[in-house]
Amino acid sequence: MRCPECGCEESKVIDSRPTENKVRRRRECIQCGTRFTTYEIIEEIPLMVIKKDHTIEPFDRGKLVDRLCRATVKRPVSLETIENIVEEIATDLKNSLQREVTSEKIGEIALHKLKEIDDVAYIRFASVYRDFDDVDSFMRIISELKDDKSK
Repeated sequence: MRCPECGCEESKVIDSRPTENKVRRRRECIQCGTRFTTYEIIEEIPLMVIKKDHTIEPFDRGKLVDRLCRATVKRPVSLETIENIVEEIATDLKNSLQREVTSEKIGEIALHKLKEIDDVAYIRFASVYRDFDDVDSFMRIISELKDDKSK
């Protein structure tokens, strides 16, 4: 932050207060002692999802929670666990600093997390996500799951 009087780039924060969607800071220039106020605004970059049909829409946590709830119906998986999975996925995606992510990548991450929690939910989610259209698709994923469990 440059001092408005002398242009010095060093200042110290005297007071810091949160206001609506920003932080107000009182600063004092190290060189000339001038006091001035700055505001920090949190920059939220929305995460966009590229769908299979190449349309783009904002990432929707609710939609992911809904899909995971469908996969875990009548399974011993709590809503809190599902919300934690969605929070982890959202945090990982935002921390990757990518502005756009494919729905396939989100699905793969969700599948990986479900695999650690519940096998049946994993298979249910995979059947919709990977677009199973015959019994062989189910058999392949079940044998993959068995192979992973035997390791």
